[in-house]
Amino acid sequence: MTGAPHIIVAPDAAGVAAAAAQRLLDRVMETPAAAVCLTGGSTPKQLYQLLASPTWRARIPWQRVHWFLGDERAVGDEDPLSNGGMARAAFLDACAPPANVHLIEAASGPPDDVARAYQIVLEEFKTHRRSGMPLFDLVLLGVGPDGHVASLFPNSAALAEKSRWVVGVDHANVAPFVPRISLTLPCLADACEMLFLATGNGKRDILRRVFAGEDLPAGHARAAGGDTVWLLDQAADPRAAP
Repeated sequence: MTGAPHIIVAPDAAGVAAAAAQRLLDRVMETPAAAVCLTGGSTPKQLYQLLASPTWRARIPWQRVHWFLGDERAVGDEDPLSNGGMARAAFLDACAPPANVHLIEAASGPPDDVARAYQIVLEEFKTHRRSGMPLFDLVLLGVGPDGHVASLFPNSAALAEKSRWVVGVDHANVAPFVPRISLTLPCLADACEMLFLATGNGKRDILRRVFAGEDLPAGHARAAGGDTVWLLDQAADPRAAP
């Protein structure tokens, strides 16, 4: 990771979810057709459930926010492993207009074919953005135990991809060991803000490695010309005493 990361520390996981919800709201209020790229995992799920709560649901301008997905497992959306299925159950189905939800149809064909189809979705959406605007207003990301982001794993050829926005990933380094579809680093970087969420003691060691500059995917994921923010709870903060 080049340069000092912008780190925000909340007291606990609930505080991370609340701070992330506020940052999301701030971003989507800045444009008449906002775009948020979602991620999977337990920490984002807490955020998504918060967005569906009465207080936050009343504050989000749902009619003008479009929702995308940074990566997906090659399973149906009813499968418990589905990132999109989790987001739909947590808040999208209850809150977002169906026309504004643009998830990865991971079970519709081979991963490479699904990737090409999703790139078309993203390209078409960007044509409606204001000239010079990044693709996304906000990209949400987590960090895996091996330092992966989205489904871009260490030593994967997909990390070097420069032209494609979305790729099929045949092999996952960590469970569940199913093929994936993932946005690439240049696509994820096309954002006003990239917001990493990490909570719990289990994230501390990998965050210490990322912040120390180890060659890991999470260290290469940055918003191009925008803000890159790490929102952690105290238990995950790698700078804290053991």
